[in-house]
Amino acid sequence: MYRFAALFGDSLTANENQIGESLRAAGLTDVLTHASFSLYVSADTPVTRLHARALLVGHAFRRADGTPLTGSTHSEIPADIKLTRYLIEQCWGDYIVLEFPADDWAQFDTIRDPSGGVACVYSIASGCVTSDVSAMVDAGVIRRAVDWSFIKENLIYPHLKTGSTGLLDVSELLPGHRLRISGDAATTDELWTPWTFATRDQRYRSAPEAAAAVRSSVTAAVESWAAADGDVLLELSGGLDSSIVAACLRHSTARVTCCNLVTAVPGADERDYATAMSGVLGQYLHVRTLRVEDAAFDFPPPANAVAPSTWFLQNAANTLKEAIGQEQGIRSFFSGGGGDTAFGYIKTAAPAADAYRERGLLAAACAARDLAELHQCTFWKACRLTIKKLLSPPKPPRVPDLSFVRDTAHRSAISLHPWFASPPDSLPGDRERIFDLAGAQIFRDGVARATTSHLRMPLLSQPVVEACLKVPSWMWIEGGYNRSVARSAFADDLPAKILHRRSKGTFMNYSGAVYRRNKPLLRDYLLQGSLEGHGLLDATALQRFFDRRHDDLDDGFMRIFDLCAIENWVRHQT
Repeated sequence: MYRFAALFGDSLTANENQIGESLRAAGLTDVLTHASFSLYVSADTPVTRLHARALLVGHAFRRADGTPLTGSTHSEIPADIKLTRYLIEQCWGDYIVLEFPADDWAQFDTIRDPSGGVACVYSIASGCVTSDVSAMVDAGVIRRAVDWSFIKENLIYPHLKTGSTGLLDVSELLPGHRLRISGDAATTDELWTPWTFATRDQRYRSAPEAAAAVRSSVTAAVESWAAADGDVLLELSGGLDSSIVAACLRHSTARVTCCNLVTAVPGADERDYATAMSGVLGQYLHVRTLRVEDAAFDFPPPANAVAPSTWFLQNAANTLKEAIGQEQGIRSFFSGGGGDTAFGYIKTAAPAADAYRERGLLAAACAARDLAELHQCTFWKACRLTIKKLLSPPKPPRVPDLSFVRDTAHRSAISLHPWFASPPDSLPGDRERIFDLAGAQIFRDGVARATTSHLRMPLLSQPVVEACLKVPSWMWIEGGYNRSVARSAFADDLPAKILHRRSKGTFMNYSGAVYRRNKPLLRDYLLQGSLEGHGLLDATALQRFFDRRHDDLDDGFMRIFDLCAIENWVRHQT
């Protein structure tokens, strides 16, 4: 993982020696020191000097040729282009940049890349910007105190980055944003937004053009990360997304190890598909079984998680994948995570509605035909759903979950994330894709192995996301297949059984078995826990749910798991 800590202001001058000693003991070394600013990084975190007063922490690649950014001079960056614009438009990667005005080290900007590959939180009160909250707590810079107002909102709107965190006086710099610090004042602004690429003038005009762009961007992202890391563990689920990542690793010089997780209960055994893809790579597939009895609910969350993000399935899967990684001596984990979001996996009639809005009746009819084939319904039903989508008010970015909470007052979802403020002329499919993209920003946060190794999600890299956003939503369902453009892009590289499959693996049966086995434990965990102690849970509604028979369950038990993840995080902050 990338680890850095930037200290500024009074906290630095008051306890500089003590803080520095603690950070060095935690494996962070000072690489830049001035009277009002110090930067510490770990030995395995790259630091690139962009010019005399700008440092890049992490990895960045040039778009033009995929080569790593090893340092830039003013002659490389055109005089009329600012550094921030140069990075966003000409480069990509997992990085943060620290840039200082020419005459004052007490003022600086922190830029976080659009993919969010380097964690970045800050505290003006404590005088720090860091990826490593745990080290800052140990150094006495940050106090680990729960912000209960955030927890209340997190209960209603889980699984979403908002810029707030569960720790008092600690905020998160959202991906694609800049933090400007001047003395004791701080402001943030947005440098990159997906809405730039979801416009009529940006769209690809044909499916072959779209497929070529998607293939080029995905291949470049995977190959660049593989070259940077050298030894990778590919988390090969057997689905389309991770298989595409595997296809791009086929000619890589990196040493690739493949793994797959299965469960003893039906629904999540995808090893046949994963084996077919590992065979294409010529690699052995390491298969491990997620046992129902191994599911835990009281476990240490990732040390640097500043908000609830890890539930039992992530924890159990992480234990198995981390063990394989240690056995094989890998440097990074490769995942197809975020592929559904990037590749336009929309489950509504929005693509056909978009086609009508932008291309007219004939295009809408073709999209409705594809929609009917995709969802195995009649053409006329697909048309009715399309008309309903066109006449209905815009779908909200998030629906508040008020189940099992005592105080149901909440703010509007549109205020939670900057991407939720959609342009007035935006199409339904673009809105749904971008709302989902905002939710995908949390995918790295709940993964404990990302605190010791790099976790690469190339399908969420900036160039891939941009290319996919330029693909009209109706192209993603062409021919009656979801993620159709991605399938076409890699049709020659995937086994037929993966290329043409319509099903998806699911851990729902496994999760249901875990709930049934642990129901008494879960009941006590919540009804005697910190959330209930702070008056946030509706104990009566919870007890009523736990009293239901096993054969009377819907998927409501997944909400119980969300509550347990929040409870677990809170318990481990004190």
